[in-house]
Amino acid sequence: MKRIFLFLAMAALMSACNFETNEDTKMEKSPISENIVSELVDSLKNANPDANAMRVEKGVKQAAGLWRNSDGSEADFRQFVAESFIANADERKTALSKLERNFEILYGYFHRIDVDLTAPLHLDMGELHPLDYQFGSYSASAHLTEDMYSNKIAFYVALNFPAYSLEEKMEMGEDWSRFDWAAARAGDQFDSRIPANLLQEASVAATNSDTYISTYNIHMGQLINEKNEHVFDADKVLISHWGLRDELKSHYGTKNQDAQEMIYHVMLNIVNQEIAADMIDSDEYNWNPVSNEYYKDGEKIELEREPDIRYQHLLNNFHVMNAMDEYTPLYPTYIDRAFSQNMEITQPEVEALFRDFIGSDVVKDVAALISERLGRELRPYDIWYDGFKSRAGINEAELDAITRERYPNPDALNADLPNLLKNLGWDKETAEVISGKIVVDPARGAGHAWGAEMKDDVSHLRTRIPESGMDYKGYNIAVHEFGHNVEQTITLHNVDHYFMHGVPNTAFTEAVAFMFQARDLELLGMKTDNPQAEAMAVLDNFWSAFEIMGVSIVDMEVWKWMYENPEATPAELREAVVRIATDVWNTYYADVFGVKDSPILAIYSHMIDAPLYLSNYPLGHLIEFQMIEFMKDKDFSDELTRSLEAGRLIPQMWMQNAVGESLSGKPLIDATEVALENMK
Repeated sequence: MKRIFLFLAMAALMSACNFETNEDTKMEKSPISENIVSELVDSLKNANPDANAMRVEKGVKQAAGLWRNSDGSEADFRQFVAESFIANADERKTALSKLERNFEILYGYFHRIDVDLTAPLHLDMGELHPLDYQFGSYSASAHLTEDMYSNKIAFYVALNFPAYSLEEKMEMGEDWSRFDWAAARAGDQFDSRIPANLLQEASVAATNSDTYISTYNIHMGQLINEKNEHVFDADKVLISHWGLRDELKSHYGTKNQDAQEMIYHVMLNIVNQEIAADMIDSDEYNWNPVSNEYYKDGEKIELEREPDIRYQHLLNNFHVMNAMDEYTPLYPTYIDRAFSQNMEITQPEVEALFRDFIGSDVVKDVAALISERLGRELRPYDIWYDGFKSRAGINEAELDAITRERYPNPDALNADLPNLLKNLGWDKETAEVISGKIVVDPARGAGHAWGAEMKDDVSHLRTRIPESGMDYKGYNIAVHEFGHNVEQTITLHNVDHYFMHGVPNTAFTEAVAFMFQARDLELLGMKTDNPQAEAMAVLDNFWSAFEIMGVSIVDMEVWKWMYENPEATPAELREAVVRIATDVWNTYYADVFGVKDSPILAIYSHMIDAPLYLSNYPLGHLIEFQMIEFMKDKDFSDELTRSLEAGRLIPQMWMQNAVGESLSGKPLIDATEVALENMK
């Protein structure tokens, strides 16, 4: 373990140092003057009176803004525009079809290279070698965008299929045809010109932080309490934060609060970075996480805390994203790109939705019900209360026995995928077609879903299955990831335009994954006849959203802080993260739980290796609820397929098409009030 940890620590520090060598690179300005742009726009309008005037103006301006001296002179630009502008509607449709075919080839094969090169990092393929990290952080596609500018394809797209801002899509999108939407999505590819060296830096930072998180395991059998007793099985190894959180959840069934308290203190030590480096992915020492004391052969010893590597990785991701800002004028910060560009919902809109939701009056009523069901006062870790799920009250050991027998290895899960889909309503032929495009891989970390980017490829369901077979927690996660794979497969193969494949943003694929995950017991053949099952499902969704919205607000506030303090050290960032998490806790959670000053909202690993990803989860919970409500009296597989075939519309349009209403927190809040009455 020490060799791997030292390598990861060195990788984090080297990423920071190497990045500084590119920090003084300044964006080259376009040599094309506004006068030339105006002349060309007027010339095209006069020569093509039937052409859409807005498209002409946007196309010329965007192509000019992306042009550099290395691309040619002003005369070269004039000639390019004159020769490349498409006025004829049929010719433009032909051009879009050609672009979609060729970009599917490019994106598809580059994606396949990424999957194969990172396989040693993501999959259980034996001991890692330094070369695995180097090849895993290499991005074969890093130069693709710049190549597209060099051969003028990017300018061709920008001129004839210009990009539209989120505001413009919201204003005009309802009147667009499917071709118009696909054309707009083509333009989204070239709304900025980020240098290849920065894209490669981003790949290195992302891979290093992902690998750091993927190897952050805690050997639970080494944990001891104040009586020097071991609380967990000797062979239990849990990854942070997923495994720790899910283990904590499982003890609502065993009612082992001592185990929950111990896990909570493990989490606090990770957030505060007070855990000893030698406890990470190691079974060499015993550790009392409450007192943060370490023992070897029964004797207390001193171990050095983990350096601020956790926060160095977060800074590395920030610095490379920050360096891209000047190259993305439509979205001038990574915060803008994460929300307005990628999620296509503005950050203030998302934050306001979350703050209104977690500040609603009904929160305390749900908390009071949870306290009553537990028979005790709440603790901070009860943000993960799991007693509303249909499996509540079922001994997890029984579930482990079922899943281990059914899925002793990845091949067994792979073979069962068609049956899972048939149990969810798909017919035999369709179930086999969809599952035939998905393969199960043995994950090194907690697992994830990785969709294909071309129809000739497959989606990957990465899941952790130990030699003893898949335990219930692993199965539950695998069903979630399978939901992602099904969405990825349907939206790649069934959507009418390649540039429209996928869903509006990651929150929507999370919603699909949540819907699959909620049916995990049903897929095991275990059904409940609890008359309160529907009310409990609503309360479970509400409490999950309440928890993760606070986590997401912390994530947003941390990024705001980094933009305000771009020169911060890892230690300063650690202090800021703890302070921000504590402030959010004290504002929205302290009165609910009766405990102040907990930084537990900062435990999520996504904050470190998936910049500003976390907001997708609570939005996913809201989307999931609205879709489930809409599908109550309808066929699940038919309605889900219909909804997914809309492709990558903007979120509110997609929701209107899927369920007939906009995305909102109010339906879940209203349903929670009704559910509370029903629980009485």
